[in-house]
Amino acid sequence: MQNKGRVDLSAYDNSWFNTGAGALKRAIWFFVNALFFVNPFNPISSVKVLLLRAFGAKVGAGVVIKPGVNVKYPWLLTIGNYVWIGENVWIDNLTSIVIQDNVVLSQGAMLLTGSHNYKKATFDLQIGEIMLQEGCWIGAQATVCPGVTCGSHSVLSVGSVATKDLEAYTIYQGNPAIPKRTREIL
Repeated sequence: MQNKGRVDLSAYDNSWFNTGAGALKRAIWFFVNALFFVNPFNPISSVKVLLLRAFGAKVGAGVVIKPGVNVKYPWLLTIGNYVWIGENVWIDNLTSIVIQDNVVLSQGAMLLTGSHNYKKATFDLQIGEIMLQEGCWIGAQATVCPGVTCGSHSVLSVGSVATKDLEAYTIYQGNPAIPKRTREIL
C-alpha cells in the first residue's frame, strides 16, 4: 500500500455545497428534524407533512410519514400523492430527490444522494439526484444510491442496493441490485 504523505485539503472540491438555504435555516431544521421526525415519540404524520411544507418541501395529499424518519434538507424534496414513508427511513438529500405518487419506502430504506470519489486523495464528495417514479417500492433496509432513477412500479427488494437505474415493472435484488423478474400487477 502506498503512503504518499499528508493530503492537502485545500485541493478539496466543495463546489457541490449549495443547499439552497442559509446557515440559520439549516440550524433550525436540524432541531425540528430531531424533535419531530427522528424522534420516535412523534407518530403524527400530518404535523410532519406541515413542517416539511413550512421548510420548502413540495408534499402531495395522503402522505404518511412514520416515526424515526430523517430528512436532510426538506427544501430539496418533492413528494407526490399517497406516498408511504416507513419507520427509520433516511432521506439524505444533498441535492434533489423526487418521489412521485403511490411510492412506498419501507422501514430503514435509505436514499443517498452523496458518495465520495475514492480515486482522489481529497476524497471529494460527489452528488446525484434521485427520482422514484410512480408506484415504485423500495424494500426494507434497501439503499438507492446517487444519480439513480427507479422506474415506474419497479421494486428494490429487502436489503438490496440500487447503484444504477431500475427499469419499470421490474423486481431487483442484491448488492448491486440486478433484475430478477417482471412485476405483474393484478
